[in-house]
Amino acid sequence: MTHRPAVPHDAAPLHVSGAARYVDDIPTPTGTLHLAFGTSPVACGILNGMSLEKVRASDGVVAVLEACDLPFDADCSPSNHDEPLLAKDRVHYVGQPVFLVVATSHHLARHAARQADFDITEHPAILTIGQALAADSRFEDGPRVYQRGDAGSSLKHATHTVHGTLHMGGQEHFYLEGQAALALPSEDGDMLVHSSTQHPTEIQHKVAHALGKPMNAVRVETRRMGGGFGGKESQGNALAIACAIAARQTGKPCKMRYDRDDDMIITGKRHDFRIEYRCGFDTAGRISALDVVHYTRCGWAQDLSLPVADRAMLHADNAYFLPNVRIESHRLKTNMQSATAFRGFGGPQGVLGMERIIDHIAHHLCMDPLSVRKNNYYATPEQGAQTTPYGQVVEDSIIADLTDTLVSTSEYVKRRTAVVDWNAQNEVIKRGIALTPVKFGISFTLTHLNQAGALVHVYQDGSIHLNHGGTEMGQGLFQKVAQVAALRFGVPLDMIKITATDTAKVPNTSATAASSGSDLNGMAVKVACDTIRDRIAAHLADLHNCPVRDVQFANGIVTLPEHQLSFAKAAQSAYEARISLSATGFYKTPDIQWDRIKGHGRPFFYFAYGAAITEVAIDTLTGENRILRTDILHDAGASLNPALDIGQIEGGYVQGAGWLTTEELVWDDAGNLRTHAPSTYKIPACSDRPDIFNVALWDGENKADTIYKSKAVGEPPFMLGLSAFFALSDAVAACGPAYPDLNAPATAEHVLAAIKRARNV
Repeated sequence: MTHRPAVPHDAAPLHVSGAARYVDDIPTPTGTLHLAFGTSPVACGILNGMSLEKVRASDGVVAVLEACDLPFDADCSPSNHDEPLLAKDRVHYVGQPVFLVVATSHHLARHAARQADFDITEHPAILTIGQALAADSRFEDGPRVYQRGDAGSSLKHATHTVHGTLHMGGQEHFYLEGQAALALPSEDGDMLVHSSTQHPTEIQHKVAHALGKPMNAVRVETRRMGGGFGGKESQGNALAIACAIAARQTGKPCKMRYDRDDDMIITGKRHDFRIEYRCGFDTAGRISALDVVHYTRCGWAQDLSLPVADRAMLHADNAYFLPNVRIESHRLKTNMQSATAFRGFGGPQGVLGMERIIDHIAHHLCMDPLSVRKNNYYATPEQGAQTTPYGQVVEDSIIADLTDTLVSTSEYVKRRTAVVDWNAQNEVIKRGIALTPVKFGISFTLTHLNQAGALVHVYQDGSIHLNHGGTEMGQGLFQKVAQVAALRFGVPLDMIKITATDTAKVPNTSATAASSGSDLNGMAVKVACDTIRDRIAAHLADLHNCPVRDVQFANGIVTLPEHQLSFAKAAQSAYEARISLSATGFYKTPDIQWDRIKGHGRPFFYFAYGAAITEVAIDTLTGENRILRTDILHDAGASLNPALDIGQIEGGYVQGAGWLTTEELVWDDAGNLRTHAPSTYKIPACSDRPDIFNVALWDGENKADTIYKSKAVGEPPFMLGLSAFFALSDAVAACGPAYPDLNAPATAEHVLAAIKRARNV
């Protein structure tokens, strides 16, 4: 198998030198105005009115806009048109934007926004899953159910059963660059918007709607983001819309960025879940029946909650064949920030629920959880392909072989014995070890989003310029796509330049999400490059009287049977012959079809696999814990760039482990988010990563026809972090006979509580 070169990130020198330009770094014209939202101080109530005199009288204030001042319907929702830019009659969460301040500086705008007096008749807020169920507060009429076989009957006849409840928290995206936008008014009411967004076309659509203009009047440009993780798929809409409206009304450029506290209080998070389960199995731990219920806390607006909850259901099997299964999902409406897309898009929550069930089975049977996992893995195609609960044939299962390889290279068996021996001799410090797998489906479940476009120019000097619909958020997408172009033309990488994602160059783009950036945009660029390359080849073949198939592009040279010339000379020759050296490319993912109402079809083009082993230690007196060692083997297919992919795997693991260990979101009884700054919300620090951190790529190609047989690597590694959580569960289980029912995140407090449960205290 051939891996592509391990080339550094294209902007790495700019990143480390501080020269990489983000939205807040763009030089602004003289007279640029700055915006800030005034936000609701209560979680639920009737907005009777506001006193904004002190706001308008504050230094530097140019304008203050309320909902009634907006020229058109300004809606921020990516789905249900239920998220107005500014609240009008009711408020739905603490932090909901209610008015907009336009001022001469960022500081003055924020200061003025805090001077308002509100007249709100407060109503009881729905904050918890239990409260939402009691009030029947939800986004669909009832629960959605996917099922296969007869789980109920099979449970009654199972040799063994377990049941339980898992609570898991949400997660703050904590991108390094906060939300930001800059709108520059143009002639005839047109608008140029610079936005830190994963979805430039959605920004274009939403801004155009709010201005009462067609989409061709709005151009959106995104050079790069300082992180996104799904938090910039829809959450940037409000800033871009606000800037465009203010720019239209004032005739001045308008800029807006959230400070960290504002960002965390206003924007959505990962959905938190409560999962209840009943599972039947035999003496080897093989599952015969599973009934699982997902309760999803969605927040005040629909946002992307329905597809997030759908994907959690689609990953409720993870890597395991479930012959009789019923998956029930409740999408609950609550008075808090609207939960939104986050790396994995519901998949991690579904996978965590399944892995908890496996862990519980193993404890019940006094078995190593790894044995239970292996006994339930999907069969390989050679053994007879099996289907998922939603009817997709698993044609590419490599998880058993991948697991065996990782167990061998990490010396898992020897280390598990050492952990058991340690725990027998130590009362205070307990150790745990766990292997968890991941099988993650790759494609947007909304089928029409599985498309991408590209625009490629070859200049007469042989230099190449390309654009595509994907956005760069630090993951290295631009470099991977540039590598594709270089390979198609057979030229050095330094001849390729990718410029900012721009809706005026490539229209109707999908979000850079669902781990599909390289798959979609790499293929679109390949199509465009091949079109130009074939034109050049046909021209040279005609010029030199040889078959087109004999014209070869490699190492910056174009070779013909009796002649060769540099790529630059070939481009110049084609230009002088009036051959077009510009082309668009388009790609749509094949072979997918999905009926979300029936819960049946093939929503994914293929699956990505991986496994991680984590070893931990806990202090049974304080609950404090440490990750000691992690070994990962991950499936990236024929990697486009091993250096970038390994970096994504390392980062995904740490972020996943952070979700399940240190990152705790806390709302008080009035709906105030109390963890809204780095002082109270604890993402993993450098010292939290494993001291021993071994990461390797699985040696295999994608069976699906993807770009150079690679596989997506954005979201799947996030779930490798689950191994840290289950290693902690393993350590806690060494404290007593009962199953510990560890909840996530496994903070010191939750670890201590689980120790008490294990000891039956």
